[in-house]
Amino acid sequence: MDNESVRQKFKGNPKLKKFVDWLIMNQVETRPRWYVRMVASLYQHRGRHSVIHRSVRMDTPPYRKFQLGDYSVIESFACINNAVGDVIIGDHTRVGLHNTIIGPVTIGSHVNLAQGITVTALNHNFADSEKRIDEQGVSTTPVVIEDDVWIGANAVVLPGVRIGNHSVIAAGAVVTKDVPPHSIVAGVPAKVIKKI
Repeated sequence: MDNESVRQKFKGNPKLKKFVDWLIMNQVETRPRWYVRMVASLYQHRGRHSVIHRSVRMDTPPYRKFQLGDYSVIESFACINNAVGDVIIGDHTRVGLHNTIIGPVTIGSHVNLAQGITVTALNHNFADSEKRIDEQGVSTTPVVIEDDVWIGANAVVLPGVRIGNHSVIAAGAVVTKDVPPHSIVAGVPAKVIKKI
């Protein structure tokens, strides 16, 4: 039985879905329970010679995919969260200190993420003014960072963005729209300032 057929089975049985979610995820901390984290190495795919530093917060429940390519590194105090969408990281990629990545996110190979970067595909819903925001759930739009990209410190990449290959995102930029390949972008919101 593949993951998609399992998901469909849970969609058809909300009580079972809620119970299994409770078993896997701590509802207050919104992260996998300690006993799930203890067996994470059994369901996470880590490539050859890849490194995840011990202080990294891996919020990666087993019902979504987490994949780290060969020779890739996730540095200290980063947070990786695939609870609402898969996180796939290519080969020879470095996720810097204090980065936060919330899926669904696909990061290519030979990508360098400096310190303090947020890459998120998640948004909280807020359109209904009659309900509290925390009652309205979340929505996701996948983020794709293609190969050979460098993102400077403290940049933010928002939902639905695709960053083309061989591009540079300046430090502190807030990327709200797609970045064409071979571009340098900077600013809030980020704009193309030069072609490479």
